Amino acid sequence: MSHSSQPRPHTFTPGGALKGTIRVPGDKSISHRSIMLGALAIGETRVTGLLEGEDVMSTAAAMRAMGATIEKQPDGEWVINGVGVGGLLQPETALDMGNSGTSTRLLMGLVSSHAITATFVGDASLSKRPMGRVIDPLSTMGAQFTASEGGRLPLTMQGAQPAVPITYRLPVASAQVKSAILLAGLNTPGITTVIEPVPTRDHSERMLKGFGANLTVDTNEDGERVIRIHGEANLTGQTIVVPGDPSSAAFFIVAALIVPGSDVLIENVGLNPTRAGIVAVLRQMGGSIEEVNPRIVGGEPVADLRVRHSALTGIEVDPAVVPSMVDEFPVLFVAAALAQGRTVCTGLEELRVKESDRITVMREALELAGATLHETEDGMVIDGTNGAPLPGGNASPVVTHLDHRIAMSMAIAGVASTKGVTIDDVSPIATSFPNFMPLLAGLVAA
Repeated sequence: MSHSSQPRPHTFTPGGALKGTIRVPGDKSISHRSIMLGALAIGETRVTGLLEGEDVMSTAAAMRAMGATIEKQPDGEWVINGVGVGGLLQPETALDMGNSGTSTRLLMGLVSSHAITATFVGDASLSKRPMGRVIDPLSTMGAQFTASEGGRLPLTMQGAQPAVPITYRLPVASAQVKSAILLAGLNTPGITTVIEPVPTRDHSERMLKGFGANLTVDTNEDGERVIRIHGEANLTGQTIVVPGDPSSAAFFIVAALIVPGSDVLIENVGLNPTRAGIVAVLRQMGGSIEEVNPRIVGGEPVADLRVRHSALTGIEVDPAVVPSMVDEFPVLFVAAALAQGRTVCTGLEELRVKESDRITVMREALELAGATLHETEDGMVIDGTNGAPLPGGNASPVVTHLDHRIAMSMAIAGVASTKGVTIDDVSPIATSFPNFMPLLAGLVAA
């Protein structure tokens, strides 16, 4: 699942107010986990609204390589027939993770308690990302690793059978590390425990319970979340409706807030409180974001969001919200660049080890578009234009470093600029949001 070798540069230009109703693709986190847990369940799992981006397709290809049957029906529904916990087969070739850190870290957990050996490979961007934070706890459980320098891909792991249950306190807030350990615990005798000092997105806990795992979540005397999973679980196939991805909706929320005259309805957005920090922060800045028809779908809170152009004011973003919106900071920086006054973001060290160093890359990109900002060791300080469009008209293209969120964030900066913003490559957008550009063009045209 690698990107085409030829970069596709594109200039995003202002086209007036954004109007209309859109539906963003399914939530990426829930889509990955639907396929993994469906592949480990007994019986049939049916999924509607699955995100069909390259990252999720990497997960599907890996689960097929280990014995699951995963097929898309003519009506768009996906049907998964699982192999049962403990039933994964030895893959015949390396598992190609493309650009997906989530696929890699979660599948390392899944495989680590099975008696198989698997090699993980990825594209140039993924191969720079450190996997040590997953390797450490999984090694303690008995898995063995041969990794490239710095704990990076390509990497070969030999699963432990039986694996050893552990109690692990997360040294850094990471839903991926938590999920990897819980998935390893599925096929590990006894009780595997993860202690989470800072809450992170909880899709794994909700979905493991939904598939029938014996999983409990408690709070200890220090206020930390304690998650316990009983091993040698039996999972049962489920019917899943995937809500719209709040990380994908964030680009259109910001666009509607900063382009004058805009009024956009985004349907079916997942508003899990461990994920929807961006909505709260933009409201704090003065953004008009109204929840229409709030409902619960498959245990997840969902609503349609009506977003209207608003005069935003800079704020100091509470670092406690970082885990609930870690992927949305690039587009928040764009919103802040057009706000009144100064926005200060701290506690963003995690952004430096994403698909790119998203602090430095966004600073460079927004400077090219004419924004006033400077990076700090753990964040960004942005002085807004008081609602005036960014100048744009950058002489050299924004370098996106194969990072889909940089590309989409700067696309939004382009529609809120005077002369447009050119980026070096739009092909990485397909990893998470294949129809982003047609949706954006449709709102502008409307």
